[in-house]
Amino acid sequence: MTKLIINGSKGRMGQALIACAARIPELTVVGAIDQGDDLAGLIGQCDAVIDFTFHSVTPSVTKLCAQHGKALVIGTTGHSESDKAEIRNLKSQIPMVWASNYSTGVNTLFWLTRKAAEILGPGFDLEVLEMHHRLKKDAPSGTATTLLEILGDVRKVQLEEQLRHGRKGIVGERTNSEIGIHAIRGGDVVGDHTVIFAANGERVELTHKASSRDTFANGALRAAQWVVGQKPGIYDMQDVLGLK
Repeated sequence: MTKLIINGSKGRMGQALIACAARIPELTVVGAIDQGDDLAGLIGQCDAVIDFTFHSVTPSVTKLCAQHGKALVIGTTGHSESDKAEIRNLKSQIPMVWASNYSTGVNTLFWLTRKAAEILGPGFDLEVLEMHHRLKKDAPSGTATTLLEILGDVRKVQLEEQLRHGRKGIVGERTNSEIGIHAIRGGDVVGDHTVIFAANGERVELTHKASSRDTFANGALRAAQWVVGQKPGIYDMQDVLGLK
């Protein structure tokens, strides 16, 4: 039996995690907490913490988990570089799964995107399109950012130099090395991501569309069960799913 604390329990993902965990006999939620609750007072009861709160909260949650030797699953996105550095500094103390998306389908998209970029080569222009609900606070999404990082790694380009966040005005012809990213917000869309490979005469598109947050919740719960038995370090869903 894996004992979990859900941090961010009042949010959309928190509610989905609690509902999905109730359907998995091997899991028990010993704490469902949110802003203003005392994580420190409960953390001794769990095997792992799943954090779906806000990017500025994650470093302090990671420190608390490290102090108590508890595994951590990080589902929050939008971290600053200083946030990321604080989290990475604790990787030698506890095992963490840190992924931009916990869906099995999306992680398959990550794998396919790398393979397609390698096979199609530099003759194809790269564009990423993502759409989320109107309440999402960060852009581009964490999933889109991971897709961009994969494309940048395959093409061996510096993203900060080659990313194009939409286009407006007389921007000139598209360069061979740029990678486009377009973020759309509206309605109640859970999460749509498309990677476009466009060349003269043909186009390849890889698309994932999520219609339920249960997809992400079940993946995060699977990650929590897996990470409890791992050595200290930072892992992602590719590790959890055995795709590496």
